[in-house]
Amino acid sequence: MFEEGEKIVCINDTFESLHRKIYRELPKKGIVYTVRECSLGRLKTGAANPGVSYRILLEEISNDLDPYMDEATAEELGFRSDRFAPVTPIAKEEETKNIEAIGVVY
Repeated sequence: MFEEGEKIVCINDTFESLHRKIYRELPKKGIVYTVRECSLGRLKTGAANPGVSYRILLEEISNDLDPYMDEATAEELGFRSDRFAPVTPIAKEEETKNIEAIGVVY
C-alpha cells in the first residue's frame, strides 16, 4: 500500500452527504497529496458492517476524530485508499517537462 511521504493523486472525490457533514475538508480529484499515515480502516462510515480498507491520512488535510468510534480509541477521520493513485515516475517526468517548457527553473 502507500507509504508515509509518498505523493498520491485523488482519483475519486465523489462523497456522500454524510461525509460532507462530518469531515472538515475532503480531497479533490486531480490534486496531488502527501501520505501522512496509512493504516487499516473501514470501508463504510457509520455502517453496521463497515468492511475493511486502508485508511489514508494526508499531510495537506486534517480532520476531526471519527464520531463513530469509541472516544477512548477514536482516530482522525481518514480516506479510503481506493480514492487515490500513486504519482507515477512518468507523471513526474511529464510535470518536469511542462515546467521546463514554460521556463520555470528550480
